[in-house]
Amino acid sequence: MEVELNNKTATPSNTDGSVQFSHVTAVATGWMLDFMFVSLCRRFKEGKLDGFNETLSVIEAISQSPSHRRDPHDEKTMICAFLARVMHGKQLDVLFEDDNGVMPLMSAAKIWSYLKETVEDESLFKNIMTLLLVQSVAVCLEKGQKSSAASALKWIENNCKLPKSLGVKLSTIVTQRDTYHPFLMSFSFSRLLETIQSFLNAYLEKNPSDDLLKAATKAAQSSQNLETFEDTVTQDTCLLEKANESTEKDAKNKVRLRLVEFQCSINNLICGTEMFCEYTNSASCSQHENKGHYVR
Repeated sequence: MEVELNNKTATPSNTDGSVQFSHVTAVATGWMLDFMFVSLCRRFKEGKLDGFNETLSVIEAISQSPSHRRDPHDEKTMICAFLARVMHGKQLDVLFEDDNGVMPLMSAAKIWSYLKETVEDESLFKNIMTLLLVQSVAVCLEKGQKSSAASALKWIENNCKLPKSLGVKLSTIVTQRDTYHPFLMSFSFSRLLETIQSFLNAYLEKNPSDDLLKAATKAAQSSQNLETFEDTVTQDTCLLEKANESTEKDAKNKVRLRLVEFQCSINNLICGTEMFCEYTNSASCSQHENKGHYVR
């Protein structure tokens, strides 16, 4: 009877009889995806490409698992795809689309247009779009690829709502190959990253996605407190052992000192006795000698 009970608990189809285990799995998987999404945003902020790519791979693996297939047009999935393109923005040979002429930032601009509803601040949305378009051209010029810059500008004109004034400025910059044009310096790549970070901060504040993060943080804090307590106990034990060793050494030293003092007393006593004997013997001899000399 006990064996059968163990078998049942080993492979449960439900948790407490009221919730299907598959539903629990879906919730847990959702928490994992949310945690990895927050981690991806953190890696983006830190600018650590290797860590970013590693986290993105985990998100892709979880998203493709049978237990949880996230809608490819889901907000967070789109944001992940957007961030991936921006992180590789200066790597012109990295492809995210079938069209080889679409470079990372151009593809990012396309996805950003789909994310308009996720941005409450319209001016922020427009600012990021402008930065994406400008940097799509600027990165090519920075790499010394004028033809790619011209192609990027043409693609932008055909696929994006490019303000006329912005189009004229970019066309002039491409013609002059002016990599250090004040306009490009004003709409720099670093500014693009900073502005996107502002969007992420606002998005995460509205959509915390931190259920697993809170639980993991609490567990980590408890573990850290336990480790701190254990370290304190270990330090106190070491101090106590050192104190005991010091006390034992002092006691041994005192015993040794007493033995030395005792030995010195004995030696002094022996030396005094020998000196007395020598004095007595020499005195006796002198008397005999004197007596003999006096007789003669």
